[in-house]
Amino acid sequence: MSKPGAYRRAFVVACLLLAAGGSYWGWQRIQAGRSAAPGGTPQAQSGTSAPKAGAGRNAAVPVTVATAQKADFPVYLSGLGTVQGFNTVLVRSRVDGQLDKIAFTEGQIVQAGDLLAQIDPRPFQAALDQAKAKKQQDEANFANAQLDLSRSVRLGEFATKQQTDTQRSNVQQLTAQLAADDAAIANAQTQLDYATIRAPISGVTGLRQVDKGNIVNAASQTGIVTIAQIEPIAVIFTAPEERVFDINRALAARPLQVIALSTDAKTTFAEDGTLAVVNNQVDSNSGTVRLKAVFANKNHALWPGLSVQTRLLVKTLKDVVVVPNDAVQHGTDGLYAYAVDADNKAELRKLVVGPANDQNTVIERGLEPGDRVVVGGQYKVKPGTPLAFKVADNEPAAPAQPKPAGK
Repeated sequence: MSKPGAYRRAFVVACLLLAAGGSYWGWQRIQAGRSAAPGGTPQAQSGTSAPKAGAGRNAAVPVTVATAQKADFPVYLSGLGTVQGFNTVLVRSRVDGQLDKIAFTEGQIVQAGDLLAQIDPRPFQAALDQAKAKKQQDEANFANAQLDLSRSVRLGEFATKQQTDTQRSNVQQLTAQLAADDAAIANAQTQLDYATIRAPISGVTGLRQVDKGNIVNAASQTGIVTIAQIEPIAVIFTAPEERVFDINRALAARPLQVIALSTDAKTTFAEDGTLAVVNNQVDSNSGTVRLKAVFANKNHALWPGLSVQTRLLVKTLKDVVVVPNDAVQHGTDGLYAYAVDADNKAELRKLVVGPANDQNTVIERGLEPGDRVVVGGQYKVKPGTPLAFKVADNEPAAPAQPKPAGK
């Protein structure tokens, strides 16, 4: 091998090694620059020092806060129920005959005694006239029998005792016959009255179940129309069996208010309900007891068959600490909340909570009235974190007071 060839090969190898070393050195410099810059951006400007480690960790975290309030807190027992007419009647014919007239409109609100339908009255009027004629006939016979008895009495010893007794018995029979005639007339009059069908209660009529011209029968189970009383109206709902004692004890002390809402709780139908009945037996299959509330329902917001959500006011807690529900957080060690300390830093408070509703929770231990608690942005917060906060829109967080029952 010639020396010039060996020199050339050695020169090429040396160049390759220098190029590889330079590339590695440049790559290390780039990585070092990325690590020093926030977010991995290289700091390449001359005269600019690299940021210190931990810069930005003490920046305030934006959160929303509310103030713990001291207020009276109504405790409601929620349940699901169904609206039903306070009274519901299936109007049926009490006599047989042809339906001559329908006097109501479907869905009409009727009053007790209003005309609903008319059955052909002629057969019943004829029976009444016949009964009255029979009585007139018996009255004439009775008058004649009384005359015969008077004659027999005046004859004295010239009339046999048998003849006088016979005349007296005939008068008594005709007296009884007149009483029977009166009963027959009353029955015929009743049948005639039944031919005119009137509303037995006030309420709203449903769909008509028979049309004009049909023959109706007293024995038929199909009625003419259903009437449901909606002023007042009833709501049947359930409560857990373990709350029966509390409900009965509260009901014995005062009338209990019941609120009726839509099933999604977005619409309030009525707030003037009063608990009327606690059923006399708990359903062992479901572990619930049925309750009945009565509402005035002047605006007809409640309608028979409607499904509703109910809230029964069992009691009102006086002067308790309440906070918005969003303040209460769930952790591995139980419930807690972040309070804002005097230095505007987050302070973890372990909580013991009481009843809650859709908006607020009662705090039995862990917070005091006036404490500021975080209700939004907790996922960025740790104990000791500086806070930049704004007040929640629902501040203050005092719950609404219940209305008196029956008002």
